[in-house]
Amino acid sequence: MNTLDDCRLIELPRVQRREGNLTAVHGGVELPFEIQRLFYVYDVPGGEGRGAHAHRELHQLIVSVMGAFEVTLDDGRSRKSFTLSRAYLGLHVPPTIWAELDGFSSGAVCLVLTSDHYREEDYIRNYDDFRRFRDQSPVS
Repeated sequence: MNTLDDCRLIELPRVQRREGNLTAVHGGVELPFEIQRLFYVYDVPGGEGRGAHAHRELHQLIVSVMGAFEVTLDDGRSRKSFTLSRAYLGLHVPPTIWAELDGFSSGAVCLVLTSDHYREEDYIRNYDDFRRFRDQSPVS
């Protein structure tokens, strides 16, 4: 079972040039998983949050490609928050970690790279269900 110690910021490679910077991400190289899906979240109204769920099997890399927002992670015992505001820093969130995103700045864009396609059965959307899942799962 993953803990907050398994979550980490990953500095992504940057090509810095006078005419603008570029970051390329390769699954299995910079990321500890192969990329199967990506999506982005934008135009989040002030005061609204996103996420508030965990995954049974899915890995995620969360990146702020524009603006800033906060990601709060929870492993059922502890909570830890990260402010994402750099397009070359991604937060790896492994399976079984509850994630909440909030505090979006105006114009913020959140990019999420995932290890699998969307599967509703992989989501744990209720925090009490998440705690029960964590308590019932064997520690590995």
